[in-house]
Amino acid sequence: MNVVIVYESMFGNTRSIAERIARGIEHRRATPPHRISVTCVADVTAADVAEADLLVVGAPTHAHSLPRPESRAQAADWSADPERHLELEEHALDRGVREWLDGLPPADTLCAAFDTRADIPKPLSGAASHRITRRLARTGRRSVLAPESFRVTIGSHPEDEELDRAVVWGKSLALATEILVRDRTSTGAP
Repeated sequence: MNVVIVYESMFGNTRSIAERIARGIEHRRATPPHRISVTCVADVTAADVAEADLLVVGAPTHAHSLPRPESRAQAADWSADPERHLELEEHALDRGVREWLDGLPPADTLCAAFDTRADIPKPLSGAASHRITRRLARTGRRSVLAPESFRVTIGSHPEDEELDRAVVWGKSLALATEILVRDRTSTGAP
């Protein structure tokens, strides 16, 4: 199974979660083994996505939704404040998941979505993963699991238990995908 994990990350949190999800998928020890790539949205290619059996997409939650150019600029301003101790990721100001999804071609493949969000009640923060899921569905992709949110501290660092939970979610993604692929293969369904 070929798994492509695409992420957008401002300060490294969403990247860290994406890497942990990949670790969880690797732990499934499938036969044949899973091929997994974890790629920043600025670097992902159409060929990467076309070869995916499972496309996993993640982004930080900004103002109840996916990041926009304005919210990415605000993140850059935050990183310039020495009291915040934040370091901006290399591609943080490049094309984001929102813009990338706008140009994603249709495909009948499996998908999943995740986000990082502030450690406050979800009604106050929102969840970018729900937007990602809807946009992926519009391209014909089918979710294998419900969208998932991973919390970061107010200081913008992933909580340790959230990193562990991302590994578990990755294992669940691999198992759910294997079952769906096996069922589709055995029934001859598209």
